[in-house]
Amino acid sequence: MQPVDWGSSEAATRAVGLTQFISFAIDDDQYGVDIMSVREIKGWSEITHLPKQPEYVRGVLNLRGIMVPIIDLRCRFGQGLTNATPVHIVIIVQVGSRQVGLLADRVLDIVSIDAAKIQAVPRIAQASRVDFLSGLVTVENAMIALIDLPNLLAVQVDDDEPAAAERKRTAAAPRR
Repeated sequence: MQPVDWGSSEAATRAVGLTQFISFAIDDDQYGVDIMSVREIKGWSEITHLPKQPEYVRGVLNLRGIMVPIIDLRCRFGQGLTNATPVHIVIIVQVGSRQVGLLADRVLDIVSIDAAKIQAVPRIAQASRVDFLSGLVTVENAMIALIDLPNLLAVQVDDDEPAAAERKRTAAAPRR
């Protein structure tokens, strides 16, 4: 039997079955991301816009020499663009080998919950926005939607997108 290093928060979390996440708000809605994915939280600052990006990609931020794309969560969830001001925050998260910034209104808390209390997201329609969510949890009478970071960043090709239409035309054209 291996001794447990209780000084390690990961070991303590596994031992008691708790999951920790950072909760934050977009308007009155509460969301959460796994605390182990969060690298830092910073205030909104000017970013560099890039052409031909999805609308929810606001641009990039130079973070100590690393270009970090900034995702507007309000826009990604289909609620329009955020009018970012200095009171907004950017949560820098690690997704696989890359860092990404999530634009939100405000950070709320660090929440520890029993992983068994995370409930599945009801599937109402195919390819709906719930694919961005990994679960739901109720904390002190507030519902918090947990974000599935890899799915949040997955690019879905829309058939009415001009580039998709061009790819279809090119694929259907006879080859010489």
